[in-house]
Parts: sequence; structure tokens; C-alpha cells
Amino acid sequence: MVRKSAVVAAGMLLLAGLLYGRSHVATAVGIAQQTFEDSVPVTFELKRAREEIRRLQPEIERNMHAIAEVEVEVAKLERQVSTSEERLAKDREDIIRLKDDLDSGSEQFVYAGRNYSATQVKTDLTRRFDQFKTQEATIVSKKKQLEAKRRMMLAARDKLEGMLAAKSQLEVDVENLDARLKMVEVAQTTSDFNFDDSKLAQTKELVDQVRTRIEVAEKLVNADLQYYDRIPLDESEFDRDITEEVTDYFGNGRPEIETLVESLR
Repeated sequence: MVRKSAVVAAGMLLLAGLLYGRSHVATAVGIAQQTFEDSVPVTFELKRAREEIRRLQPEIERNMHAIAEVEVEVAKLERQVSTSEERLAKDREDIIRLKDDLDSGSEQFVYAGRNYSATQVKTDLTRRFDQFKTQEATIVSKKKQLEAKRRMMLAARDKLEGMLAAKSQLEVDVENLDARLKMVEVAQTTSDFNFDDSKLAQTKELVDQVRTRIEVAEKLVNADLQYYDRIPLDESEFDRDITEEVTDYFGNGRPEIETLVESLR
């Protein structure tokens, strides 16, 4: 699919070059490149980023090996400089001793049980002194070389540490982007769900109807209770004369009652 898109894009660019010229082709190239990049899946780009990060490891290992070699050279130079300085200090003492012996004006000298003439001592002193100056210059040169190696080693270490830190940060960034992509995919999947909530709406309506009927029944019950259980406010309602009420109800003042009684006899 990607190869087919690339072929189509190349054909379009060639046609644009023939029809519109170089400037239009440059614009078309930019648009085509952006379109092609946008068509590449993000998951593929993340996979490619992980692969590029993985490819950093050989370069890191090469730098670590180079730093190790420089560290070995620095240690070697440090030992050489230290040994040369110790030997140079001993040579300086010997030169001063021979020089002091010659300054004494003596013609014969004894060293390690052997006799030497003043001429022999002077010749030996000349040779020792020339060698001393050469060794001293060599030590100065080695010290400069040692300092240069140390600076190179420190710079290489800083570069390696920076590369390791950048690699770690890239790994964290890729994982963060991957997590964000998964969240986007989940959100997109959720938005694609089409729920039929008509049954839910009907059920809610039924529940509301039942609730209304129960509330009405409760109000009726409360109304009856309030009616029959109300507190009498007048004494006439509280102190009833039941015999008087019966007499009044069935007394002579009601012809219909008398007629009813006569019919029953």
C-alpha cells in the first residue's frame, strides 16, 4: 500500500514538472511529502522510533570502548611521568654531587670503590647533565600529553553521559507517546459504540409512573388520617349527649319515622 502510494506520488510530481515548472514542483514535493508522512500510521512511526533508539546502542558501546582505551593510556602516562620524575630527582642529586666534587679542586675521586680522575668526572658530569635536560624536556612533553589525554577523556565521558541521558529520555518519550496513543484509540473505540437506549428510557418512564401513583396513594392515606384523627376544638364536639341525639333523630318531629314504625307493627 505504501509502495503504491509512493509510485502514484512520483507520477504526479513528474506530471507537475512537465506542466508547471520547477517552482510548482518544489511546492508539490512539500505537499506530497507531508501527505505521505500523514498517511503513515502512528504505530508504525513509534515502532520506527524504537528501532532508531535501539540502533544507538552500538554507537554507545563504541564510545565506551574508546573511553576505556583513553583511560588506559592516561593511566600508563601517569605511571611513566611518575617514574621519570623520581629518576630525574635522583639524577639531579648525582649531578649536584659531581659538580660539588669538581668545585673542590681535587684531581682524584673515589666512587663505589674505584678511582676516577677529574677529567673523567667532568666528562661524566657533562654527559649526565645533557641527559638530564633531555629527560626533563621529555617529562614536560609527557605531562602536556597527559593533560591533553585527560581533557579528551573527560570530554568523551561527558559526551557518553549526554548520549545515555538522551537515549533514556527518548525511551521515556516514546513510551509516553505510546500510552497517549492507546488512550486516543480507546476513546475512539468508545465513541464508535451505538447503544439502543430506548428500552432504558421506557423503563425510566414506567418507574416514574409507578412513583407518581405511590405518591398519590400516600397523600390520600395521609388526608384520611388527618380527617379522622383531628383534635376537637369545641366542647360540643368533645362532650356528646348521645341519648338526646337519638331522641331528636327518632322523635315526634319526623313524620317519616312514625310512618315507618306504624308499618312495622
